[in-house]
Amino acid sequence: MTAAAVPLRPPATLSIAWRQLLRDWRAGELRLLMLAVALAVAALCAVAFLSDRLDQGLRRDAAQLLGGDAVVASDQPTPQALLDLAAGLKLTTVRSASFPSMARAADAQGGNSRLAAVKAVGPGYPLRGRIALRDALPGRGGAPAPGEVWVDPAVADALGLKLGDPLLLGDSQLTLAAMIETEPDRGAGFLNFAPRVMLAERDLAATRLVQPASRITYRLALVPGPGAAPDAVRRFVTDAEKLIEAQKLRGLRLESLESGRPEMRQTLDRAARFLRLVAMLSALLAAVAVALAARDFAARHLDACAMLRVLGQPQRRIAWAYGLEFLLAGLAASAVGVLAGLALHQVFVVLLAGLVDVALPAPSIWPALLGLGLGLSLLMGFGLPPVLQLAAVPPLRVMRRDLGAPKAGSLLVLAAGITGLAAILVVLAGDMALGAIAAAGFAGAVLLFALLAFAAVKLLRRVVPAGGSGGGVPRWLVLATRQVAARPAFAVMQVASLAVGLLALALLVLLRTDLIDSWRRATPASAPDRFVINIQPDQAEAFRQTLAAAGVKQYDWYPMIRGRLSGINGEAVQGKRFAEDRAQRLAEREFNLSHTDALPAHNELVAGRWGGAAPGELGLSVEEGLAKTLGLKLGDQLGFDIAGQPVQGRITSLRKVDWSSMRVNFFVLFEAAALPDLPATQIAAFRLPAGATLDRTLARQFPNLTVIDVSAQLNQVQGVLDQVIQAVQFLFGFTLATGVVVLLAAVGSTREARTREFALMRALGAPSSLLAQVQRVELLGVGALAGFLAGGVALLLAALLARFVFEFEWQIKPWVPLATAGCGALLAWSAGWWSLRGVLQRPVVQTLREAQAE
Repeated sequence: MTAAAVPLRPPATLSIAWRQLLRDWRAGELRLLMLAVALAVAALCAVAFLSDRLDQGLRRDAAQLLGGDAVVASDQPTPQALLDLAAGLKLTTVRSASFPSMARAADAQGGNSRLAAVKAVGPGYPLRGRIALRDALPGRGGAPAPGEVWVDPAVADALGLKLGDPLLLGDSQLTLAAMIETEPDRGAGFLNFAPRVMLAERDLAATRLVQPASRITYRLALVPGPGAAPDAVRRFVTDAEKLIEAQKLRGLRLESLESGRPEMRQTLDRAARFLRLVAMLSALLAAVAVALAARDFAARHLDACAMLRVLGQPQRRIAWAYGLEFLLAGLAASAVGVLAGLALHQVFVVLLAGLVDVALPAPSIWPALLGLGLGLSLLMGFGLPPVLQLAAVPPLRVMRRDLGAPKAGSLLVLAAGITGLAAILVVLAGDMALGAIAAAGFAGAVLLFALLAFAAVKLLRRVVPAGGSGGGVPRWLVLATRQVAARPAFAVMQVASLAVGLLALALLVLLRTDLIDSWRRATPASAPDRFVINIQPDQAEAFRQTLAAAGVKQYDWYPMIRGRLSGINGEAVQGKRFAEDRAQRLAEREFNLSHTDALPAHNELVAGRWGGAAPGELGLSVEEGLAKTLGLKLGDQLGFDIAGQPVQGRITSLRKVDWSSMRVNFFVLFEAAALPDLPATQIAAFRLPAGATLDRTLARQFPNLTVIDVSAQLNQVQGVLDQVIQAVQFLFGFTLATGVVVLLAAVGSTREARTREFALMRALGAPSSLLAQVQRVELLGVGALAGFLAGGVALLLAALLARFVFEFEWQIKPWVPLATAGCGALLAWSAGWWSLRGVLQRPVVQTLREAQAE
């Protein structure tokens, strides 16, 4: 056989797919599709990488945040039975006691005073982690030695002290030996209302600050000691729970690594939900953009595939080539998205530095795999179905270009893609309510938009003839309405696609705005920065006069009563009757109670009626969260033990209380102007006027008062909110970009059909200026309709998410559909101008030869 007779072997399918990918990329036919995938993967990976690192960091530092592997917290010194139990299991223990008190400087240093969170620690503290010191006298480490104190820098600054100076605490004078940078079991710093003063347990008695009625939190931290069994801590927790129930010990709380104090998680929770929602909507928007772009891609390649069929290429080879091309495109776009998400999450770490103040572990591999899975699901599930149908294009299309309409032959591929996307979104949501509302709302919105768009087109088709026959109707308006009505399938697809994109954007704008507003309202610039407790009845008038003289005009003023819940509907309250740990703790602790004849302005009544008690009956207003936790309802009778005096009342109303509002709030309010038979002190909250020296005046005039200065903590909380808001807005921009891609894909998907129609009109003598008006009006009308529909659905979904996921108040904004209609019209016109530019400038002859029929 001669060389000329050797048959030519066709190139490998992978080689064909690679060359097709390069060609289509250079031609710009895959750029929009791959951009949508990359943006969605970047948004998802940014959230997933951040969440992954936070989870690893919290698990790593859980024991440090707790102070041990388990902790017994109590209102009284730890019962001996629990100490004996720990000793029997060979656990190492360390005791500590925490309470607020006033720290003072000696007269030689100015005599200033400052409220501090005092902590007395035993030998061996801390069991987990270590105290980081900013500055200290030589040789200091571990924990304070007897005769000295370690303090937060804020205490030293307020008192004008330096290392080596004396600090007065109660009746003791101690030496300031170190400045604390961080302590392991303190939790998130901004949650503590006062800076730390730490001393040795041996020095506590000499201060005489601990009295029988003092409010002190005692903590016993435990870790396995020498010779302890591997499960000793777990056995201690189990046996301690049984012992507490058997001996009916009240006021105790067991904390472990599983049920510890995840303050960092709680602080970031609401922002994290919003970030997950943004990533979910980015993925859903990308699915729409990919489906539209792939449909346009398939329409552009119908003729080329028909020619391949004429030249003998089998359907299977064509299908494999395009399938591999999209697989390569998906891998490339997903890899770019993963890298962008990795970089983006580092920006989040910087923006959230006020909350995440620890060194986070390196991210794991699973967020990258999740991103790759999302990218491939989007391209293979939503992009591949219309492209696979290219293999079924009949060879006869080279002569009859009306053949080759897409068929439903790729439904299995589409179903697989939808299933993969749904699984990834469930993992990403991390919250069943968030995932269900977002996914179901999105799917329902697509169907609703399609149905309403179809009804609108049907109505338009009926109106168009009357508009054309009536005099005075502009010709460009008649042509534009006929353009829409003549292509109902295109019109429905365009309106639905635009509405989906606008829905996501409107939903994020509404939630972002209201979420940020709710954060701002929680700690406004005018929030109180001073709380004063222990105001005796005979001091009330003089205290209020002092506030008025200092220029304080608005302040919270309530009586405060200490009481323990003793009965519900005549049945004695015991912690074991409740299944939840929080309910048990609430049932066993003392409450701060109060009374007032009017609903506080910063509380919201959610059930019942204020003042609905019967004559001779004492009405109670209960915070709704407490009522839910303890299973209370309107009409229930509650009994309280107040300084040994039983008090009964009936629940007549439930209130919603924002505990982060920096206002005076109570779990239970007696609906009465006065309760003279009950022992009570007063509590006040106000904002210190600029330049006022009221703190020093109050300390001199009322030495028994406890003045709590939360200005530093308030500023820190507001600064943290600013950081969270920046992070939310940063990722918000990515979803805006994905929404713009959807708009471009939706408008550009009809480019070829519009090109042919305009070419025919130009061939029949229609001027380009008229056709430009027709195109502009059509785009504005379609965008306005899509925006109006999106605004209405966005209001509904935003209300559901605000109520059941983000838990903040939502107010209906009736102007939103009108605003989104206007924005939709402008966005659709802008996207149309960009996608359809050049359509009216193409030569008519070339267009009629090359444009594809619908």
